[in-house]
Amino acid sequence: MNKKKTYIGIAVIVLIFGLFAIPKIFERLRNGSVVENDRLNVVNINEAENSSSELSYIRINDKDRRVPEFKLVNQNGDTITDKYYRGKVFLVEFFFTRCPDICIPMSENLVEIQKEFKDSDKFGIASISIDPEHDTPEVLKAYAKEYGATYPHWNFLTGSKDSIYTMANEKFGLLAQANPNVKDNFLHSGLFALIDQNGFIRSRMDNFGNPKIYYRGFIPRGEGENEDRESPEIDMLIEDINKLLSND
Repeated sequence: MNKKKTYIGIAVIVLIFGLFAIPKIFERLRNGSVVENDRLNVVNINEAENSSSELSYIRINDKDRRVPEFKLVNQNGDTITDKYYRGKVFLVEFFFTRCPDICIPMSENLVEIQKEFKDSDKFGIASISIDPEHDTPEVLKAYAKEYGATYPHWNFLTGSKDSIYTMANEKFGLLAQANPNVKDNFLHSGLFALIDQNGFIRSRMDNFGNPKIYYRGFIPRGEGENEDRESPEIDMLIEDINKLLSND
C-alpha cells in the first residue's frame, strides 16, 4: 500500500511539472531559443539561418580559445614563433611528409588556398609535422617544393616532438599520435584550424547553431560527398578567410 501511495505521489508531481514546464518548452522551441553553449556565444537557432555570415569564437571554460605560444623551425632553418603570425589570418594543420593518404589531399587543398591569397601579406599557413624526427628542415623543404608551396608566409614546421604533440592534442584538440599499430605509425585528424588576426580560433556555424570548430582538409576540392557523407570544405574555408581579412 505504501509503495502504491508513493507511485501515485510521484505521478502527481510529474503531472504538475508537465503542466507548467511543457508549455514553456514548446514556446522556446517555437521561438528557436536554446541554452547557451559554453563553447560559443550563440543562443538562438533562428540566427543560424545567417550563421555563415558570422564566425564564432571557440569558447572553452568560459574563455575564447587562442593559439598557444610556440617556437619551431621552418623549411629554411628559420625560427618561427606564434608572433610571426600576429596581424595575419592563418591556418594551422598537423601532418607528416611520409603520410600516404590524407596528407596528400590536405597539401593539395592548401596549394589551392595559396593561389587565392598569393598577393596578400595578411594571410599565412603553418604546417606542423607530427614526425619531427624524420621531417627535418631539409625534408620539409623538399616536400614544399614537390607540392608547389611557394607562398612566402607558408611555413612547414618541425621541432620538439613533445611540444608539438602537446600543442596538437591539448591546445588545439586536434588528434596527433604516434601509434605503431596503425598504418604508417601515425594518427592525425586531417583538419584545418582557422585563426584570426588576434590569434583566436574562429569557426562558422552549421544550420543548427553548432560550431564547426575545424574545417575538413582531407577531401579533394571539387569532389562530392564521400561514402561517409563528408563533403569538401575548402571553398567554405576560403570564404571565411576572406571574411576575416575584410575586418582589417
